[in-house]
Amino acid sequence: MAAEAQEVLKLQLEAVIGFNGHVFSGLQVHPDREHLIYPLGCTLIIKNLRDWKQDFLHGHTNNVSCVSVSRSGTYIASGQVTFMGFKADVIIWDYAKRDIHARLILHKAKVEALAFSPNEKYLVSLGGQDDGSIVVWSLEKKEAICGSPASAHSAGHCLTISYCNLSDDVFISAGDGTLRVWELDLPNRKIRPTECQTGQLKRVIKYIEIPEDDAFFYCGTTSGDILKVNLKSRLLNSCGPVKHKFSKGVNAMKMLKTGDLLVGSGDGTFSLCSVTNFKIIKSVMLEGGVSSVALRGEGQQVYVGTEASQIYRFSYTDFTPELIATSHSSAVWDAAFPVGTSELFASCSQDDIRVWHTESSKELLRIRVPNMTCNAVGFMRDGRSIYSAWNDGKIRLFAPESGRLMLVIPNAHSMGVTALKSTSDCKRLVSGGGEGQVRVWEILQNTHRLIASMKEHQASVNAIKVKSNDEECVTASSDGTCIIWDLVRFVRNQMVLVNTLCKSVCYHPQEYQIITSGTDRKVGYWEVYDGAAIRELEVSQSGAINGMDISAEGGHFITGGDEKLVKVWRYTDGDVTHVGVGHSGSISSVCLCPNSRFIISTSTDGAVLRWRFPHLT
Repeated sequence: MAAEAQEVLKLQLEAVIGFNGHVFSGLQVHPDREHLIYPLGCTLIIKNLRDWKQDFLHGHTNNVSCVSVSRSGTYIASGQVTFMGFKADVIIWDYAKRDIHARLILHKAKVEALAFSPNEKYLVSLGGQDDGSIVVWSLEKKEAICGSPASAHSAGHCLTISYCNLSDDVFISAGDGTLRVWELDLPNRKIRPTECQTGQLKRVIKYIEIPEDDAFFYCGTTSGDILKVNLKSRLLNSCGPVKHKFSKGVNAMKMLKTGDLLVGSGDGTFSLCSVTNFKIIKSVMLEGGVSSVALRGEGQQVYVGTEASQIYRFSYTDFTPELIATSHSSAVWDAAFPVGTSELFASCSQDDIRVWHTESSKELLRIRVPNMTCNAVGFMRDGRSIYSAWNDGKIRLFAPESGRLMLVIPNAHSMGVTALKSTSDCKRLVSGGGEGQVRVWEILQNTHRLIASMKEHQASVNAIKVKSNDEECVTASSDGTCIIWDLVRFVRNQMVLVNTLCKSVCYHPQEYQIITSGTDRKVGYWEVYDGAAIRELEVSQSGAINGMDISAEGGHFITGGDEKLVKVWRYTDGDVTHVGVGHSGSISSVCLCPNSRFIISTSTDGAVLRWRFPHLT
């Protein structure tokens, strides 16, 4: 067994499309001005701003909830969310080695925010709502120095912390009705808070920005105004803007050398404001609420992350946004390559279908259908249309260049269209629905016709594969069956009873066998001719296998599922050759490109990953 285990190689991860825009201040520019740092699921991504190459920091067991970079850039700290009753880790990363410097475990359920002291002696961490404590850690000793409840019993929970620029002993915490300046008393291993006096003003503070001189600090609130507080006297100096508040609250701020303030608000407005009266000088509207603002160098370039998982670059002089990175902001359910080309692929999720350039990971086209979820996507063999299955029971066909809607099949299935495949002559579509029916549609010029409806499955149809001669197809269903259908007479040829909720199915390229997978963590091999079982492989330690694909020559197949691992298997030997670690959510689909160079895998955390396929023919 040991010898076999050593042979399993690591699958090479080439690129990640994804950015979790819901982590506030998650997007950071490294002090070397060459790299962007941001979270995706339980991974931290370090992206080079020159050549867009990516490095990945793996170590968290669940989604990253906050990120902080030390002033010199030597360290990165990241905290995570976990389940109730479990401890949430803080990891300090050594930036140069791209490795873990220390793992700090004290907080329960969630780490809300992190901040390094200016001379990198300490890291202060804030626990989430279920934890409610602030802890100061020694970076040298890698241990906790002291801790304290974050806010008074009468106040709400704390949301953010920020270190002062001139002292390692002073930091500020703020949140729901709480604003405190803390001083570290190292000899007594204590932190002592002083409440800031805001008078009658009661606010929920989400962000603290402290200018370099530490004279005042600025607090962004959910009410859409900014508080200016004197750090020495702990008294409120001013509050503004008086009339035109920032819609949906202030989520992020950055002070520029000029003394002006950059403000990102929850409605997607990004503004340049005068610091005297908080009056807006310039503003632009971005897609999704602004969640992060990061300065590169002295602020000549500004990077802005939004909740729609977009990253924008601004030049401070002309204040026009340049969209530099896009990704899905919700679970991605399917991906597909056009027949015969590996240069681009499509992926689908809630609200949209996106077409990507494979090598550069750049978005080429976005097709939006608001408030709907696309369950399956594919390209017609002639390349003239993209077909898609939607949860509103409709099948939609789009033009691949413009994204123009070409054809809609309404009421295709009563409980949503869950699977869809086209025949190789591009004249028919085979669809599966949530109610278990399999239907065959004839696609005519600007219209359609239902040819047949086959009712044998008792639960949703999860996958469909059509034979190369278009005379047969196989469907996999949650009722534990795979049915091989005759597409000439529209009757059942064979039924395979699988002891599982069947999630995916593949024809071997020679089409005499099929392989199935599902919630029992196994892959089954079956004869197409008589439905007889050939063999069974256990392919996952935990969770369902949601996606499978098979190489063009039939020598290898790929699996992915709730285990979050992409695995490459030998078809005849039934052993694993490569394992890919990189996903943070359950893998929803895997597909191999036509020239067998890349594997694309998608997951429920909104990520699309590109791997190098190790067995090039």
